[in-house]
Amino acid sequence: MRKTFTSLTLTGALLLAAAVPAGAASTEAAATPQSVAPKFLGETWNAPAGLSNDEKVWSFLDSKKGAIQLGKSAKEQLKIVKRQKDAASGTEHYRLKQYIQGIPVYGAEQTVHLDKKGNVSSYLGSILPDAQQNVTNGLTAAINASEAIAKANADAEKKLGKLGEQQKAPQAELTIYPLEGKNLLAYVTEVNVLEPSPARTRYFIDAVSGEIIRSYDLLQHAVGTGTGVLGDTKQFITTQSGSSYQLKDTTRGKGIQTYTANNLSSLPGSVVTTTNNNNWTDRAAVDAHAYAEKVYDFYKNKFNRNSLDGNGLLIKSTVHYGKKYNNAFWNGVQIVYGDGDGTTFLPFSGDLDVIGHELTHAVTEYSAGLEYYGESGALNESISDIFGNTIQGTTWLVGDDIYTPNTPGDGIRSLSNPELYNQPNHYSNKYTGTADNGGVHINSGINNKAFYLLSQGGTHSNVTVTGISRDKAIKIYYHALTYYLSPYSTFADIRDAAVQSAVDLYGAGSGESVSVGKAYDAVGVY
Repeated sequence: MRKTFTSLTLTGALLLAAAVPAGAASTEAAATPQSVAPKFLGETWNAPAGLSNDEKVWSFLDSKKGAIQLGKSAKEQLKIVKRQKDAASGTEHYRLKQYIQGIPVYGAEQTVHLDKKGNVSSYLGSILPDAQQNVTNGLTAAINASEAIAKANADAEKKLGKLGEQQKAPQAELTIYPLEGKNLLAYVTEVNVLEPSPARTRYFIDAVSGEIIRSYDLLQHAVGTGTGVLGDTKQFITTQSGSSYQLKDTTRGKGIQTYTANNLSSLPGSVVTTTNNNNWTDRAAVDAHAYAEKVYDFYKNKFNRNSLDGNGLLIKSTVHYGKKYNNAFWNGVQIVYGDGDGTTFLPFSGDLDVIGHELTHAVTEYSAGLEYYGESGALNESISDIFGNTIQGTTWLVGDDIYTPNTPGDGIRSLSNPELYNQPNHYSNKYTGTADNGGVHINSGINNKAFYLLSQGGTHSNVTVTGISRDKAIKIYYHALTYYLSPYSTFADIRDAAVQSAVDLYGAGSGESVSVGKAYDAVGVY
């Protein structure tokens, strides 16, 4: 088959997500579980001579056992799960997980960072201290993984109706789950379906009693605004097969493929195809395909990241999902776009920052793994806003090309002025209710404002920040996301991670690192 460039005309579209007003109360069940407490250590630790980098990590952790509340030797409880070398800064980054008698502690991840001289420059991580390691229901499971999966499916079916085909083969992993002052042996699993309605729910099942101890939604919906159909002409890669052409690009990673659900709900649907001399009239499909290429190129050119997982992951998009479906989402496997209702939203694939937002959820899932509730969930949403907005790079609004086509210039969120869309711009005004998974779409405004101030500069809450440019700021946040943040990271953690990332990239005491601290001072995060 022959790959070709295609020229065509297309239109833009929009997306939106409903949110609870900042400060509003909610009657929903609490979304945030108790987590192990994060800890940041930023002083340089000079490694003894003659040690390998792995040995330096273990030696450092043992020397800091008191500070990080690790009772036993590091090797007895922690395992190295990833090593990353950053050619730009000459640093090496380790990610570890905590285990108790061979069972992982949920969310207890640690990162240790070596500078170009081989000394430890910083640590950021979460440890379940020895004194709190009693597992209430013991360390022997009474049910197996299949039974745990069945419990989750039964609960989802009770709430949704008869479940359709799972989008990812369900698995259940045994874990120690800190919850409300106790540690429970539990299975963690997911239900991921499109029928009878899209759902991706994480379940924690007591491994002894079989009871569901917690569940929460993981579907990450994009938000958008719109100014109507754009009608601009694009060029992109397709594949020729005989006399027809397909929206398949095999030149980037393991490929970019665009499908249509034909207004049904089966995924991924059928590959979008034309026999019209490689001229395309499906505007939603054109945007989905061309913008996915742009997002891939952004991560590859700026960070040398090969697709969403760093290993060339196939990027699949499906357009025309359902009938007048007013949303878009990343389901852990692919991106799905509704066509919108034509009044509130245009097709959701029509806005580059919406596509950048959704694909960045995947980057987060494959790197820091930020849990989608509470502060970590707000950071998850904010990271997607920041990267999606930077990829588009024309305004500080989110979703402004597809929302309310008859009302130009509006959006669903603003990074420069979160209060325009009822989001807090300071930690003192953080939403503390339980709706929206503990305010993931609401409190994202706090970190969005910090990024804006870091990029552009300005005075906020009587703190003046010197801007360093959007380009430098996004490099700092990518470094923080991929090397420092972990599933339970908080606003305080992202401050520490961003400051340390600025030090890694631009040097200790640099203007960039000072501006990061000032940006977080301005939004009340210390």
